[in-house]
Amino acid sequence: MSYAAMGKSAEVGAANMTSEAIQSKKISDIIAERLESMILEGSLEPGQKMPPERELATQFSVSRPSVREALHKLEAKGLVTRKQGGGTFVSSELGMSFVDPLMKLFQTHSEFNYDLLEFRHAMEEVAAHYAALRATESDHQLIQRRYDEWLDGHNRRLGAKEEAELDWRFHLSIAEASHNAVLLHSMRALFSLFKQTIATNLMYLYTEEGRRDSILEQHKALRDAVISRDPTLASKAVNDHLAFVEETLQQSSRFETNAKRSLRRMSLSKPRLG
Repeated sequence: MSYAAMGKSAEVGAANMTSEAIQSKKISDIIAERLESMILEGSLEPGQKMPPERELATQFSVSRPSVREALHKLEAKGLVTRKQGGGTFVSSELGMSFVDPLMKLFQTHSEFNYDLLEFRHAMEEVAAHYAALRATESDHQLIQRRYDEWLDGHNRRLGAKEEAELDWRFHLSIAEASHNAVLLHSMRALFSLFKQTIATNLMYLYTEEGRRDSILEQHKALRDAVISRDPTLASKAVNDHLAFVEETLQQSSRFETNAKRSLRRMSLSKPRLG
């Protein structure tokens, strides 16, 4: 929804209120509530720069003081930050409660990689199910665009870190299409954590060329299922994709463990001199 449409909606909503409600609710409160809704639904993302006060005032069809007051209310709640001469930004700390010192330990302890993958598995199955049911045409366009961006990076072999970024953005577009604000912000909060594990996973997955083709087919199946509005196939596509990732990583882990054991046995079996 555009800012202009929200401004018009705010005016219509205000007009429908009783005279007592109008007196108790200021225009700045209505604007603040609309902006809060945009933050909750994900239209305004953490760290995103907001339009200047003049532009917001024009789009809401209200005065600049009303916009300024609304932004002050959001700032007091910790939803936005204001930089002198730099503008107003949605707080980059929103939804980051998952990334506390304990959660950050997961990034440095690879033995919990499978726990993270299982958690991601559960969240993404739900997201894909609801995305297939609720996605709008605009959501479909975004999913297709994120898929195309991922595919381009995948084909150009940008490297684990860059491909992990594009991979996650594709998966996040499906969470956005679920239109479940709690689910969306939970996945965004875990973005940096999951991105690290995705990059690590890709380094193992792409040690064999055939796995690249498998990942491509799995992402394509997920995109097609959501866009064709089939929740059962969408959930299955997520399950197939992440089950493949988990099984491949387990095989790699077992191979690495066996290799280390062999090396230890060889070192112990060497004849001692003297």
